[in-house]
Amino acid sequence: MPLPPLLHYGSVAEYKRHYERCYQRSTIITFDGIRVYFKPQKFGHAFYENSQKRKGPKDEFSPVRAQRMDWIKATLENPNAKIYQGWNKEIRAYQEDRRVSVVYDDFVVVIELSLSKQGGLKGNFITCYVADKSIDQINKSPEWDLDKCLKIIRK
Repeated sequence: MPLPPLLHYGSVAEYKRHYERCYQRSTIITFDGIRVYFKPQKFGHAFYENSQKRKGPKDEFSPVRAQRMDWIKATLENPNAKIYQGWNKEIRAYQEDRRVSVVYDDFVVVIELSLSKQGGLKGNFITCYVADKSIDQINKSPEWDLDKCLKIIRK
C-alpha cells in the first residue's frame, strides 16, 4: 500500500471539511474488520498542538499533523501495520482496549475499542501524530492481542 500524499489546504476550515467528509461521514474499517468512528471533537485533539511544545492545552493548529490526515485511513486499513497496546498517560499503564497502529515510519494512529451493539468490536479514533520522539518507546510496547482485548471489554 503506497503512502498517501500530504494534503495541502489553505485554511484550517478546509482541513476540517476534509476530516468531516472523509472520516466522520465515511465508513472506515481496519484491515481486521473493526469499524472505526470519528467524532467531531477529535479534530482538535488530533490536529492541534501546544504552542509551547510541552504539555498543556492544544492551542495551535498543526499543519504537520493535518497534512498527514489521509495516512489515518491508510494506516488502519494496512494489513502490515504493527499493532501495540496503547499507553494511557492518565492511569500510567498500557491498556488492552487501546490500539496503536504504525505503518509509515513514525506516524501512529490510536483508537480505543469497545463492544458494538451486535457484540463485535468497534473503534473510536483518539488521535494520530508523528511520534518522532517516542517511536522507540512505542515499538517496545506490548503487542495488541484481540483475545485479551475482548476479555477486558466483556468484563
